[in-house]
Amino acid sequence: MIHNNGYAAYANNKIMTASPAELTLMLYEGAIKFCNIAIMAIEENSIEKANNNIQKVENIITEFQATLNHKYPIAREFDNVYSYLQRRLMEANLKKDKDILEEVLGHLRILRDTWKEVMQKVPHSQEQNVSIS
Repeated sequence: MIHNNGYAAYANNKIMTASPAELTLMLYEGAIKFCNIAIMAIEENSIEKANNNIQKVENIITEFQATLNHKYPIAREFDNVYSYLQRRLMEANLKKDKDILEEVLGHLRILRDTWKEVMQKVPHSQEQNVSIS
């Protein structure tokens, strides 16, 4: 029990002290994790677990869409990608189709890796201005 409380405090502190760019990266990592869990749940025929984790991915994508900064033209492109991912996640959830989730997972990994590259190229002092979301 104490171990869990310590980890929870560490995780909470990590989130509270993260920059906006780091939070975005954490959200991508979370979406990837939940998508992987959903795939495993489908393989195990655990319908409720699959549903719950697909919904977690959907919630993260919804957050990305809600926080897009539309003063940048690229935001429209991201919105289109996120809308596509939402449709595919809905379809995967209805059909409990792990192949669709594998496709979504591939897109999420590309988005995460691209975000990591952006973070490496932008000095930390300008990080707050990087977010298009």
